[in-house]
Amino acid sequence: MGRKFIDCREFPSDMNCSVTIIADNESELVEASVQHAVAVHGHQDTPELRDQIKAAIKDGMPSEKAPSRAA
Repeated sequence: MGRKFIDCREFPSDMNCSVTIIADNESELVEASVQHAVAVHGHQDTPELRDQIKAAIKDGMPSEKAPSRAA
């Protein structure tokens, strides 16, 4: 089993969030990412948010270089 991550730098944000969350399994990563999205970005914890987070998960480790933000 490899590491998984989600990088907030990939998403448009007024605050230009630079947080990256890394975990060993998808469920732990989704839970931590939902908590971040709700507490920091003001999102509601919905099935749609969880689906978006699951779709954004990548395998491996994030690059130190900031990725391009989605438009």
